[in-house]
Amino acid sequence: MMARLTMVAAAAAGALASWSTPAAAQSPRPSGVPRIDTNRVVTLAPVRVTVTRDIGRSTLDLPYAISIVQPDSTRPGQTRTRLDETMFLLPGITLANRNNPAQDTRLSIRGFGARSAFGVRSIRVLRDGMPLTLPDGQTPMDYLDLESVGRVEAIRGAASALYGNAGGGVVDLRSTAPPEAPFAVQSRSWVGGSDPFHGEGTFRRYAGIFGGSLGPAYYQGNVGRSTAENQRLYSNQRLTNGYLRVGTTAAGTDLVVQALGFRMPLAENPGALTQAQFDQNPQAADSLSVVRRARKEVDQLQLGLSATRPLGLDAQRGELFGQVYGGSRSLYNPLTFAVVDVERKQYGAAARATLPFSLGGVSQRLSIGIDAQRQDDNRRNWAACNGITRVSANCPTLLVEKGVLQLDQEEIVSSVGPYLRDELTFGRLTLNGGVRADAVRFEVRDHFLSDGRDDSGARTMRAVSPLFAAIVHATRSLSVYANLASAFETPTTTELANQPNGSAGLNRDLKPQYSTTLETGVKGVIGTRVRYDVSLFNTNVRDELIPAEIPGSNGRTYYRNAGRTNRRGVELSAGTDAGPLELGSAYTYSHFLFRDFASGTAQYAGQRIPGIPEQQLQTSATLRIQHGYGTIESQTKSAVYVNDANTAKAAGFTIVNARIGGVAAFGWPWLSPVFGVQNAFDKRYVGSVAVNAAGTPATGKFYEPAPGRTWYFGLTVAGGR
Repeated sequence: MMARLTMVAAAAAGALASWSTPAAAQSPRPSGVPRIDTNRVVTLAPVRVTVTRDIGRSTLDLPYAISIVQPDSTRPGQTRTRLDETMFLLPGITLANRNNPAQDTRLSIRGFGARSAFGVRSIRVLRDGMPLTLPDGQTPMDYLDLESVGRVEAIRGAASALYGNAGGGVVDLRSTAPPEAPFAVQSRSWVGGSDPFHGEGTFRRYAGIFGGSLGPAYYQGNVGRSTAENQRLYSNQRLTNGYLRVGTTAAGTDLVVQALGFRMPLAENPGALTQAQFDQNPQAADSLSVVRRARKEVDQLQLGLSATRPLGLDAQRGELFGQVYGGSRSLYNPLTFAVVDVERKQYGAAARATLPFSLGGVSQRLSIGIDAQRQDDNRRNWAACNGITRVSANCPTLLVEKGVLQLDQEEIVSSVGPYLRDELTFGRLTLNGGVRADAVRFEVRDHFLSDGRDDSGARTMRAVSPLFAAIVHATRSLSVYANLASAFETPTTTELANQPNGSAGLNRDLKPQYSTTLETGVKGVIGTRVRYDVSLFNTNVRDELIPAEIPGSNGRTYYRNAGRTNRRGVELSAGTDAGPLELGSAYTYSHFLFRDFASGTAQYAGQRIPGIPEQQLQTSATLRIQHGYGTIESQTKSAVYVNDANTAKAAGFTIVNARIGGVAAFGWPWLSPVFGVQNAFDKRYVGSVAVNAAGTPATGKFYEPAPGRTWYFGLTVAGGR
């Protein structure tokens, strides 16, 4: 206990001493314009956000925990290829980079999302306001392009009253502002690895960024190509991705079209390791993953159109908003236990009206809206036959990857969610109330009838999610808030389809999880340069969804409901941008326990929920001198349990990253080189864990190794007119 309290005290002191930037307030620089005046003192203006489904508001006006980071503003020289790099310094948020090109970085907010086997669960993810999360609550993150992201906004807590299913938190990645010039272009290139000069663990990326403004219209986009031969064996990757955004104002209405495109013909899956394998060689790959040639091939395209029409003026301005979007995804995914092929079509629409008015002398802001989504997956599974040396009923032919067809079904998910929110202001006190009603329908149409049964069926899951909140503006630069909110989350289609007995259809026993959160906090600005944010929360979850690997299934995972869990936590951050030195830190304390969870004859009440470190501390410092800069970052995580019984865990760690760079201006164009190192002290550690892998603590493949020391060099060349 004393050790824990000492670390908490040290982390809190570090957060207050190093003044992390929870919401950097600089206005985003147009793409293609370097920040040359490195000694400039920046005054922190009120930070405005858009992720709240309302007109841009100051964070000091919002009665819940919300964070903003501008990735390249206080921490320049990022490669823009890693989500954990882009979202660094956000308290309450844990990113576990699996360093596996076939599986996404695991993103969790206050423990929501920690169970994810792939993609992101429990959290709504948006790109410039366009939902990337599917109606079943799953978000594929492989096609997310980070090249032009200039700001990340995150609601750290229950947001189902606004966003519905999987609203355990919200992340909205916003693009940089388009250049003011008619045309500007950048070329970026990166090369690196554990020993890039000898071709060991190498990665390369080349990207082109363009944009401009023409009267009321603007455009911006980028396209990039990445190749990687990572430090772990059998973890090569090839991908091409791009993003395009075009906007204009016509007849008083703002119109925006955006598109995300992605093609990844190769992403090898090295799998997880046992403790003994990790200790012997963390660069090794799981032998079964190699033999079965586990990997992923993806093609995806998503398009969106939004229209916003302002109503009124200034702070009391309202708006009308409408949006439509849709896309397709093709996934070919050989695994150790099956070969999976999914053809997906998904689309959705949203409408919202925000209306400010006064009633009885009370200022109010009313928002009413509705979301609707649909996804249609055609899924087929075959027996995995790579590496088979003898014919069998499932693999009747040798040297063929796909064996006997085992599943052929159409999975349709549709959702609709109307919501209502009102905000009432009484002087310095603002009250906020909202409610949302969601209905999510899952349907399976079985096309594999040769087994003598029809596993077709449907389930509808419903929830009503309320929100009650209050915020007091103690001063112009200090706010105190409290809220009571709920969140709900359905199982995804994959989780419903993976039944313990391996049959097709829907798991009728799996239920959605429901949570209730009580949160309080204080946030403000000291002077004009220092921001701080402190929040405390207590969350009770009923029927929490827990993964468990099926013994003898070669890695297939199914899901079950825990009875009740409790999550308590503290989040601290603070920030400044004063003069040439910018310092930052964010601390998170997460005490997450099972309260009632019986599995067979085992009772796990009192055990820690696996997959989440109890403590996490992130710090950064950037020094700017003339046309150059130097940045150093550190991240500390405590140990992470890997199973419900808490009989095994991945050790805690501290890693350090550093980089130097600058701008060489020759009028126009200009050059910006950067040289950096990640994991500078070559720490051997586990970056992520496979929760509840099958087997004993000694034989379970729980551990996903992180890379050792990695060097990289980047160069940006920009020009325009």
